[in-house]
Amino acid sequence: MQLKIYNSLTAEKEIFKPILEGNVGMYVCGPTVYSNVHLGNVRTFLSFDFIYRTLMHLGYKVRYVRNITDAGHLTDDGNVDNDRFVKQTRLEKLEPMEIVQKYTVDFHKVLDMFNLLPPNIEPTATGHIVEQIELTQKLIDTGFAYESNGSVYFDVLEYNKRGLNYGELSKRNIEELFANTRDLDGQGEKKNPQDFALWKKASPAHIMRWNSPWGEGFPGWHLECTAMSTKYLGETFDIHGGGMDLKFPHHECEIAQGKACNGAAPVHYWMHANMLTMNSQRMSKSTGNYILPMQLVTGDNDFFEKPFHPTIVRFCFLQAHYRSVLDISNDAMIASEKGFIRLMEAVKVLNSVTPDDNKESGFSLKEWKNKAYEALTDDFNSPILIAHLFEAVKYIFALNDGKETISTEDLQDLTTTLNAFIFDVLGLQTVEENNNEKLDQTLKVLIELRNQARKSKNFDLSDQIRDKLLAEGIELKDGRDGTSYVLN
Repeated sequence: MQLKIYNSLTAEKEIFKPILEGNVGMYVCGPTVYSNVHLGNVRTFLSFDFIYRTLMHLGYKVRYVRNITDAGHLTDDGNVDNDRFVKQTRLEKLEPMEIVQKYTVDFHKVLDMFNLLPPNIEPTATGHIVEQIELTQKLIDTGFAYESNGSVYFDVLEYNKRGLNYGELSKRNIEELFANTRDLDGQGEKKNPQDFALWKKASPAHIMRWNSPWGEGFPGWHLECTAMSTKYLGETFDIHGGGMDLKFPHHECEIAQGKACNGAAPVHYWMHANMLTMNSQRMSKSTGNYILPMQLVTGDNDFFEKPFHPTIVRFCFLQAHYRSVLDISNDAMIASEKGFIRLMEAVKVLNSVTPDDNKESGFSLKEWKNKAYEALTDDFNSPILIAHLFEAVKYIFALNDGKETISTEDLQDLTTTLNAFIFDVLGLQTVEENNNEKLDQTLKVLIELRNQARKSKNFDLSDQIRDKLLAEGIELKDGRDGTSYVLN
């Protein structure tokens, strides 16, 4: 099956054709490590972890590069005091690189917790200052950038004058923006308000600073990704990913820098993960609708009734397509936990199924696999893949109940394929056995109480136990060998 990817640049699904057959170069914008990684970041990185896993499962050799922004993240080019690292340094009374180390460790710890695979290369902005200075000089030499008072800016108007299109990714009409801000031209260091910093002059109080041909300063935010992606993946590579919020200005600037430096589009397929909301509202510290990943896992919060294992959070996230807004809530997490338990129970049941080569199965394994791979190759459609997994789950429980049969060959194929989808592609993990043991022991007690009630002809109590468990997704099944339970 041909892999199709939604390209943010063309706003269409396109058949994926890698530059080098069988190989994929993928760059994903990493975290700015000045604070704890938040849950929205986790959703983005988890989405690209799923994409990375899928590409490898489909047989591609992937070089996955994800950067660490540890300097130069200015959201406002006009004010160096808006440097996030400088602000956090003052707040915590630490050296900048102490801030960087502290939150880089937190970032890795959180991603490990959610079972994200590490990238092949994880470069840092501070480790590539030389490359950024070289690219800045090249842009000056080709007339796409200019020096002003020790800072260097990319000339957006000059870029557009040469027949290029700043705004092609975000679909913004830059000519209209110029017309609306003409009265501001010439004010400050920039020629035009739309120009963005490649290098910023450091103020006397600015701690993070490096020597350059234009004096002591530090890199702008956008240039680092151009420097690192092209160094490790080439001047043009296959996939560039990141959060939807990075489309403008960050990724727009990357396209402009790449074309201006190398005369070619830097990326073939732009991919963007959508945002995460909680209780149908935007997550924000200012409104209080905010939770850190660790708080969701430990239960130390006021939004969720209980803690949730990281793999259940992962399962919840993957039930939404990466390009869709994902809303988490207490009900959504409870439903995900029930679904996850049922999925894992099916994996366990499948291991004890006895094949029967004398009867024909009513379940078409080939058709099921085709549908699952159609979902995977249709722009990495994880929710549809999961829906197909539960078709197999239904079949597995029917096998366990003796209502269906399966051949030895199909049993082996189903087991291998199901495990590959669940553990390799979706990246789910089994939950500690002791939790299941506690559930087993609790249910044994309830089943024993129900049996005693039935012996005493207290059928009201017996039915009450059965019905209440069923309402919680636990179905009791009475058989010749006693009572068992199934998680629905």
